[in-house]
Amino acid sequence: METLTTDTNADETTDQNTDARLKSLLAELTLEEKVQLLTGRDFWTTWPLEKIGLRRMLFSDGPTGVRGEVWDEREPSMNFPSAAAISSSWDPAIADRLGAASAVEARRKGVDVVLGPTINLHRSPLGGRHFEAFSEDPVLTAELAAAYVAGVQRNGVGATPKHYIANDSETDRFTVDVKVGDRPLRELYLLAFEKAIVESKAWLVMSAYNSINGATATENDLLETPLNSEWGFDGVVISDWTAVRSINSANASQDLVMPGPDGPWGESLVVAVKSGQVPEAAIDRKVFRILQLAARVGALEGFEPVAAEPVDREDPIAFAREASAAGTVMVKNDGVLPLDPASVTRVAVIGHNARYARTQGGGSATVVPEKIVTPLDGIRAAFGKENVTYSVGAVVQEGIAELPLEQITNPATGTPGVRVRFLDSNGEELFAEDRRSTALVWFGGDAPIAASSTVQFHTIYTPDESNPVKLGFSTVGHGRIFVDGVLAREATIEATGTDLGAAFLAPPSASVEVQATAGVPLEVRIELDTADREGALSNALAITIGVEADDTDPDALIRDAVEAARAAEIAVVVVGTNSRVESEGYDRTSLELPGLQDRLVHAVAAANPRTIVIVNSGSPVLLPWRDEVAATLIGYFGGQEFGHALTDILTGASEPGGRLPTTWPASQEDVPVINVTPAPDGTLTYDEGIHIGYRAWLKAGTEPAYEFGYGLGYTTWTTDSADAPAEATPGAVVPLTVTLTNTGTRAGKNVLQAYAEKPGSAVDRPVRWLVASTPVWAGPGETVTAVLYVPTRLLAYWDNGWTYEPGDYTLRIGSSVTDLPLETTLTLSAADQEGAA
Repeated sequence: METLTTDTNADETTDQNTDARLKSLLAELTLEEKVQLLTGRDFWTTWPLEKIGLRRMLFSDGPTGVRGEVWDEREPSMNFPSAAAISSSWDPAIADRLGAASAVEARRKGVDVVLGPTINLHRSPLGGRHFEAFSEDPVLTAELAAAYVAGVQRNGVGATPKHYIANDSETDRFTVDVKVGDRPLRELYLLAFEKAIVESKAWLVMSAYNSINGATATENDLLETPLNSEWGFDGVVISDWTAVRSINSANASQDLVMPGPDGPWGESLVVAVKSGQVPEAAIDRKVFRILQLAARVGALEGFEPVAAEPVDREDPIAFAREASAAGTVMVKNDGVLPLDPASVTRVAVIGHNARYARTQGGGSATVVPEKIVTPLDGIRAAFGKENVTYSVGAVVQEGIAELPLEQITNPATGTPGVRVRFLDSNGEELFAEDRRSTALVWFGGDAPIAASSTVQFHTIYTPDESNPVKLGFSTVGHGRIFVDGVLAREATIEATGTDLGAAFLAPPSASVEVQATAGVPLEVRIELDTADREGALSNALAITIGVEADDTDPDALIRDAVEAARAAEIAVVVVGTNSRVESEGYDRTSLELPGLQDRLVHAVAAANPRTIVIVNSGSPVLLPWRDEVAATLIGYFGGQEFGHALTDILTGASEPGGRLPTTWPASQEDVPVINVTPAPDGTLTYDEGIHIGYRAWLKAGTEPAYEFGYGLGYTTWTTDSADAPAEATPGAVVPLTVTLTNTGTRAGKNVLQAYAEKPGSAVDRPVRWLVASTPVWAGPGETVTAVLYVPTRLLAYWDNGWTYEPGDYTLRIGSSVTDLPLETTLTLSAADQEGAA
């Protein structure tokens, strides 16, 4: 992490001439026009204003994929690896390239602002959006956040670090009041935002749902200090959707309310300004920032955008494959890997997630890719389909899985897909469209959901197997299932819990058992009542039509898998989570793999000693069989090229480039910081202070399954020497020169990590903490030199200002938080407290 500065003058991103022109436009606006610009026009766009040449701006969710204005398989998006996978590369260049590629996707879809990156910390492994954030460590998170923001904005699209601040779990996220001290706020939770703003000059920041120390994020003083007053932020604070709740937030440094057109500001804010409750100067500041954003992205006539066209492009599919491999962590290999496809003639692929891989987590960041390469697809392509068997082994799916496109026919067109009709109360058609999926979301777009009384889904489903199937739908509301023209089931599905996101994107399901015969079509019609829908999602709809998994004989599934493994040279078991386990809107309650997957791995490993396990989860899970298998790869949610990237690693075409950005526990009871559930009074207290992640593990003295920074490659290394200046002054950046040698027989990657220690410190300190890292590549037998840059700011602690404790600091260098063979001593000279500098 480079030196962090708060020189506001140096941070100025627009020249005086541009400022004057923007202020001139601002002066042309009436109060009503200004206030209108401060609330969105709809779910995803801002208001245009023709008289000043302002067009609408389009926002899109997009930490690892840019959906665009509609959730529509007819307008597919690139599905890049999840943030947890990107962070496992420990490579800011990968994060930068992800940002640039995301901006290219955004420009292709007419998107001006990407709502990402998510840079909250992995405080607890139970956090529901763990997969969407980078790491448990603030310094690694900060490096990757700044790189991602730089990549996005270099290509002319706004980036939006989120969620500001302390939104590290999902339980009661709208109402929870996070109690956190100033020291952990500054040293942990604000650090990545600081670097993304001070160094990469993010154009937006998203305020969170939760409260921090008694004040909601959208009304919190933290929006002004440190964000504006110390860091020189000159961008737009956009709210998380529905996070703004009152006029009071207009007096805070909250700039834009989403979604629109309704909200707590609007006409009420006009009245508040006229009555003196909110000063018009506060409105002007907010509007100026919105106009400045419009100028930067090319939405304001007469202003040159930062980049009229993307300046940095690459093949997104090739990048997705490379990034997935770079973030895949090999935590065990007894020598079975890499495999030679020419000499392996029988591979047993096992696991629900092998065939139905999770390439992304659930929630608002979900995109619809054109094609997904599953692990089964990748292994069949590399080893030959005739040499690969497949067994499901254990059911992971919960709820409804969509019908495969190749098995459904739109009765209106005769082409693959489904006919969707929106009907009024008289049964007259208001709107119709032909879709190519039975997992459908309307969240913006032209469909008249609010005006309709019924939505009808009609398709011809041709099963490929003869057996009973549980046919149904997953949504919230009252619906009917018709099979071959006969009403087979009618049900009302109620939302579980109070979280709108979870109710909308991961609702319960209803189904009915139907006898299916291979090759014999079934006419399926689902009708969903939409009249009298109320609330924030009254004009939105999500539904999945399909089948529930057959788990009637789990013992038989395991027996089949064991027989296949016993007959094969290699068994590859893919285990993982499902959308009911890891998603926005709720936290996990357990770190165990869902279903009978652990039992499956135990059984397969006993049958075949050359068992390789691929973990398809976005966050840590327990691996009780880890000592029984030959190799384990953590692939996370690897994006649409997941299967190819895994096969590249299995065959040795690519190096397993990942190192763990988060500690993986051996048992849930061992996790030192795990609570995500607010107390009865609605508070969630971060009473662990500065000790989260590996810091908490070291303090507790408990050994995890796999420590922070850990990961194996296909070669071996020695870390030979480290050299650094003996002394440093506060605020300086210390170069740490490290020599290391690839002692193996093939090229490989290492991730050098430097940690600081302060024995005998006058204040509470972690046992050690990360201060620098860098990926290093070398050929077989090659000795290379790398330089780690250690900002002394990372040696300071917060005490109403950054305070430098003079004396000796031990810098330890190695390849994980506990594998640190080299050390050097750095003496920090005495200095006065720096205040907020």
